[in-house]
Amino acid sequence: MINLLLLSNSTNAGENYLEYPKQYIADFLAKYSVTEVLFIPFAAVTFSYDEYEAKVAERFSEFNVKVNSIHTFNSPINAVNNAQAIVIGGGNTFHLLKSMQDLELMDAIRQKVLNDTPYIGWSAGTNVTCPTICTTNDMPIVQPQSFNALNLIPFQINPHYLDSHPDSHAGETREQRLLEYIAANPNRYVAGLREGCMFYFENNSIRFEGGKTVRIFKRNEETREIGSIADFSFLLT
Repeated sequence: MINLLLLSNSTNAGENYLEYPKQYIADFLAKYSVTEVLFIPFAAVTFSYDEYEAKVAERFSEFNVKVNSIHTFNSPINAVNNAQAIVIGGGNTFHLLKSMQDLELMDAIRQKVLNDTPYIGWSAGTNVTCPTICTTNDMPIVQPQSFNALNLIPFQINPHYLDSHPDSHAGETREQRLLEYIAANPNRYVAGLREGCMFYFENNSIRFEGGKTVRIFKRNEETREIGSIADFSFLLT
């Protein structure tokens, strides 16, 4: 059984950091009586892990949850094994995945979460719960050992999904890139998760929260929009 809260993004435009999801995060952690979390900051590239830890800790302190970043532990694997909950933040997904692979954390995190440890991710932290990171938006600034991710859920998510196409931009839209993915991976669903939205996975079920719809992609199926009252269980098959 897994207990996941997967956010599309950390911050909506014009808001402070982790403003919109703070109550969702607080309620999720309180449900499992979590008083401190293990934070994995490896998606950060242009700022330090200490800075990232402090940024998240400031927000989590509002609901009396302590944040301990994995980069401060002598044994990262022991830190995972002893965590009350695991939180993985956004940034560059390739850098995040490579760092976790290099520290041999992938199996430890996967097994810990599969054994009921609550997990929260946003952006890159959501990407790495999928079978692969192939539907990230990020540039491959480093080369992971493989694109295989934690495989905690059986479908792909594209966080920050948006429909707009900038004026005078001749490149592919986000939708076109995801259509390429499902053409190459015909057995996999992709959920285009718009900002301000999230998935919950609890008690072998899935539900969606957010004021927007999710765009669903699958080869040989019509691309469609579904909202919070819909049944998302088909994504778990």
